[in-house]
Formats: sequence, structure tokens, C-alpha cells
Amino acid sequence: MSIFLDRDTRVVVQGITGRMARFHTKDMLEYGTNVVGGVVPGKGGESVEGVPVFDTMKQAVEATAAEASLVFVPPPFAADSIMEAADAGIGYCVCITDGIPAQDMILVKRYMYRYPKDKRMVLTGPNCAGTISPGKALLGIMPSRIYLPGNVGIIGRSGTLGYEAAAQLKELGIGISTSVGIGGDPINGSSFKDILQQFEQDTDTHVISMIGEIGGPQEAEAAEYIRNHISKPVVAYVAGLTAPKGRTMGHAGAIISAFGESASEKVEILSAAGVTVAENPAVIGETIARVLKRAA
Repeated sequence: MSIFLDRDTRVVVQGITGRMARFHTKDMLEYGTNVVGGVVPGKGGESVEGVPVFDTMKQAVEATAAEASLVFVPPPFAADSIMEAADAGIGYCVCITDGIPAQDMILVKRYMYRYPKDKRMVLTGPNCAGTISPGKALLGIMPSRIYLPGNVGIIGRSGTLGYEAAAQLKELGIGISTSVGIGGDPINGSSFKDILQQFEQDTDTHVISMIGEIGGPQEAEAAEYIRNHISKPVVAYVAGLTAPKGRTMGHAGAIISAFGESASEKVEILSAAGVTVAENPAVIGETIARVLKRAA
């Protein structure tokens, strides 16, 4: 099993005619992802890498029965694209776009809550690397060659650190069930808690790895959820131990503004919840390997 994606998941790429979208659509197709369409207003009838392009998400879903979408739309229009995907009945949406205004994401979050929970689209991102279920499907911009299929679930705010964890695990011969980038913006579609719940229910995931960073309450909220609801071992790494208070570090959401938002405070909170915390990024892989061995 895997979460969100498998070999049969029908995917639509929103903004598919853009330069980067074309590049990554080709990469996803070569990986085996079932990309069935693209959407760009005014370009219906064209094709990219043999994939038909539609003017609207509604048209694309009606023609292809798409279940998932990947948003490669420029920041001023990305929020509308996400909401259009929700209206079209998409179940899982990944937004790669960086630089979406926070006000727009507030609107998206409120809009999605119009739908009952069982019909509400799951959104990961914006400003994320995407999602990959190794050997099955890639929905995003990850370098697929560093991911082996296996039993470790990864959730990361940082795409680059997610790559680092996957590469270290591959060197150790350890694979991944699914890796999910939730993005580094202050307001994103899914939190650590949301994805933890999915991994807890996935029989192929034996150990969960969380890759966090300074800023925001998500890691603290995840710690409480892990303590009360997660039965599987969790390994975490929190970036930003030397980051000064009040300064944005990398991601828009990586800024310490309250208690519990610094890396050291997050490490303390996670450790108290029974999470094994890697001391630095160089030992993420070996820490997961040690915990995985104990869980076997």
C-alpha cells in the first residue's frame, strides 16, 4: 500500500504548458505516473508529451476521470486553480507554486471547508516538492532516482531535507512507502498531524520520519497527536537550531515568533512525546535505520 498515490492514480497537471511543468510532466510520465491530462485556460485541444490539454478542470475530470492534480500555476492565479480542482471533484491536490500570498491561502482554506469532510479535497503544499510513492507514482519535482520502495513514511516541510533523508536511506538499502512534502509556507493545505494520521493507517509504513524546521506550531501539535494517537515509531529532525528569533530562514514560515517555535523547543516537545530526534541532518538515515531495526 501507499498513501495518496499508486500506479493507477489518474493525474492532471494544471499549468502544463509552462516550461517547468513540461519538464516535470515528462519526468513523471517516464517514472510511470498515470498523467491523463493538463489544464490551461485557452489552450484546450493542444497536447504536451502526448497528454491532452483542456481549458477547465471540470472538462478534464469529465473526460479523464482524474483523481489527483498537480498545480504548476504562477502565484497570482494558483489559489483559483486549487479551488477549481476542489470544485471539479479532485481528491488529492499537490501545489508546487512558491510565493502564493498568505491572504490567498486563507481564502483557499475557507473555501475547501465548504465541503463535508468525506468529500473535501486533500491539499499538500503550496511551496512543496510534491509526493512520491516509490516504484508507483511521482506527483511533483522530486529526483525519483534517490527513492527506494520500502517501509519508511516521510513527511517534510523542507523538500531538500526530504531528499537528503531519502538519499541516506538508499545508501543503507532502506526504502520508502511514501514521501510527502507539506511545504514551508505559514499557511498550507495539510499539517504534520494530517499526514501522520494517513501513515498510521498504512500497513506498509512501519516507521514515520518527520522533517521539521523553525516557525509555526505544527511540530508541537504533531507531538501531542503522536503521544495520543500514533502507535508506530516516529523519528524527527528539526532544522534551525542556530536561527535567530524574528528572522525568516529560507521558507516563508520559518520564522520564530512565539514559544515552542524555535528548533530547540520543538526538539524538547517532540522528545517528551516519545519521538526519536536526530541530532543533525547527517545522521537522519542512520537514526531511522536504528529505529526501524528495533521495530522489526
